[in-house]
Amino acid sequence: MILNNGFFIQSNQQINSTDSGQFSIARSNCSKLDLYVLKLPFDQRQNVKMRCDQLKYDSKHLQAGLLAAQQKRARREAAASEREQLLNRRFAPNPEVTAINIDYAVQHQNSLQNSHRGIDEMIYTGSNTLEMLRSQRVTLKGAQRKIMDMANTLGLSNHTMRLIEKRVREDKVILILGIVITLSVIILVIIYFT
Repeated sequence: MILNNGFFIQSNQQINSTDSGQFSIARSNCSKLDLYVLKLPFDQRQNVKMRCDQLKYDSKHLQAGLLAAQQKRARREAAASEREQLLNRRFAPNPEVTAINIDYAVQHQNSLQNSHRGIDEMIYTGSNTLEMLRSQRVTLKGAQRKIMDMANTLGLSNHTMRLIEKRVREDKVILILGIVITLSVIILVIIYFT
């Protein structure tokens, strides 16, 4: 392998055995340089200190790069080893220990069926209630006509009749609002639980 600066790298085993020793030597040399920097004249100290810090930084950078390269190589070797093991493995039928757990799916299906039955019952109850309300409406309209006829015969004033009709309209609005609110709550509950 060739690095960017043109140096050749020896085999991976030789690098692994010598890198820790070389980096420890570099660290000890940098520590010695720090001591020597303090013994230099003041006017040269800053320039030499900057170079010494640059050497420390380069050493740490090279050590981190080497560690990253070793980890990358180890990952590649592990992947190659796993690939080789997979290619050499003989496949056999599944042992009897392997079982598919379908209990969760059965419970889920039962819950869906129960929900479906519940919704069907709610629709059936709602349609029955609607039919009862229609029949009551017809009955109440007939009763209203009879009351109007009796009121006309009894001589109730037009003002009283208007108040009664106004009350009936207000009751219709309240009923419609109640139905709309109830249906919206039911729809929100269904959306929330699905």
